[in-house]
Amino acid sequence: MLVKTFCAAVVGLEATTITIEVNLTRGVQFHLSGLADTAVKESYDRIRAAMGNIGFKPPTADITINLSPADIRKEGSGYDLPLAIGILAAHGKVSDSCLSEFMMIGELGLDGSLKPVSGALPVAILAHKEKFKGLIVPKANACEAAVVNNLDVYGMDSLADVVSFFNGADIYEPTVVDTRKEFYEQQYTFDLDFADVKGQESVKRALEVAAAGGHNLIMIGPPGSGKSMMAKRLPSILPPLSLAESLETTQIHSVAGKLPTGTSLISQRPFRSPHHTVSQVAMTGGGNSALPGEVSMAHNGVLFLDELPEFNKSTLEVLRQPLEDRKITISRAKYTVEYPCSFMFVASMNPCPCGYYGDPTHHCVCTPGQIQRYMNKISGPLLDRIDIHCEVVVVPFKQLAQMQPGEPSTVIRERVIKARQIQEKRFKDCKGIHCNAQMNEKMIHQFAEPDEQSLDMLRMAMERLSLSARAYSRILKVARTIADLEGSDRVQSHHIAEAIGYRSLDRGDWAERGL
Repeated sequence: MLVKTFCAAVVGLEATTITIEVNLTRGVQFHLSGLADTAVKESYDRIRAAMGNIGFKPPTADITINLSPADIRKEGSGYDLPLAIGILAAHGKVSDSCLSEFMMIGELGLDGSLKPVSGALPVAILAHKEKFKGLIVPKANACEAAVVNNLDVYGMDSLADVVSFFNGADIYEPTVVDTRKEFYEQQYTFDLDFADVKGQESVKRALEVAAAGGHNLIMIGPPGSGKSMMAKRLPSILPPLSLAESLETTQIHSVAGKLPTGTSLISQRPFRSPHHTVSQVAMTGGGNSALPGEVSMAHNGVLFLDELPEFNKSTLEVLRQPLEDRKITISRAKYTVEYPCSFMFVASMNPCPCGYYGDPTHHCVCTPGQIQRYMNKISGPLLDRIDIHCEVVVVPFKQLAQMQPGEPSTVIRERVIKARQIQEKRFKDCKGIHCNAQMNEKMIHQFAEPDEQSLDMLRMAMERLSLSARAYSRILKVARTIADLEGSDRVQSHHIAEAIGYRSLDRGDWAERGL
């Protein structure tokens, strides 16, 4: 008897329908074809044990299974459930009357329980697109998949529940998620707040400008000056995710298997902070299953690299293209996958190996040559791609003890949101452009053209600091954001002056001066 069930293969963020054809004839052999990896080939052992433990005797027959289309590689344990249901249906233990209406994914435990799998959201999107009536997933994946509208998603605990469902022995209700309610309820709750930060007004201003325009930023200062503390609070002042951004971000985390259990949608912008020992593949993505890396996991959020010079130089250099293109293509011999990676790049570093260069409270023991070599670990092309360079100084204890709590994140966020709304209106006819940091050269000339006085000031800065053409564009982008925060239609000289002040690491004499 020939039976068909349906599953999906996920490559990158795209899913492809997989038809599982199960045929039983006389014999005792098991045959599996269709470019299956080891995890799929081992599924029959799990299926036999699961069947036995829920009261079904595995069929004594020649079982032939084909995974179609056969030229797509099938990877992972998500094929266990549709394979098991196909075998039981071919054996006459499960009704096949409505198998064609449902897609299934899930890993089987030896006791017949269903364990969660990665990529449930892309599979749900595919099931809706392919007009399937419903999707059956492990219960832990139900909320994730149920965000797709007009698709019945059933979260099951075990293989026995799925058998009862198809045989009509029990009635199961689909999982219902109020997507908008859950999404908006979680958007304004943050554990960290800028009210905790005392002093550092210039740094907080730089972070506000960066958040308002989506600009990349680097902070440089001695240990204990608050660089990491302030970077971790950056998501609390970023504008809230749109529903479309949230869905795209959730897809990436779903494919990577990093979505918390029971989560339906990621409602807050991601904040990724990999350790400095991270490899190139972990940073950009790839491996045997072409999983997204840190740059893609930070999509629509923040990628924070603490102690930037401690990262492997080659790992830092692979960030150049993602910072420019806001997408990354992973090319291997057997596949090519493209992931989005539009993120804010935020970094922090000490000014020298010992960390105390320019600190009035500590003595620096580094020579000028050591300081210069330390700074040279960050290449010029990478620094060019960072819009804002911010120097951080330690707040003296006397001032720290007397200061009142800082401005709360909610107040800063309101100003950021207003600036972003101006930018959304400005770029409403520009596809893929949402903030000033994403402007191309044509848009810079159109929306951030300085007046004569500002142009003279910029020309002088370019000559004195030996700035590159890319740095010139970055200054104009930042100046446009500063003008938006002020509500100004034109980029004026004081906007340009503040933007130039955010290029401190471009100064050739940096290692020969104090902070």
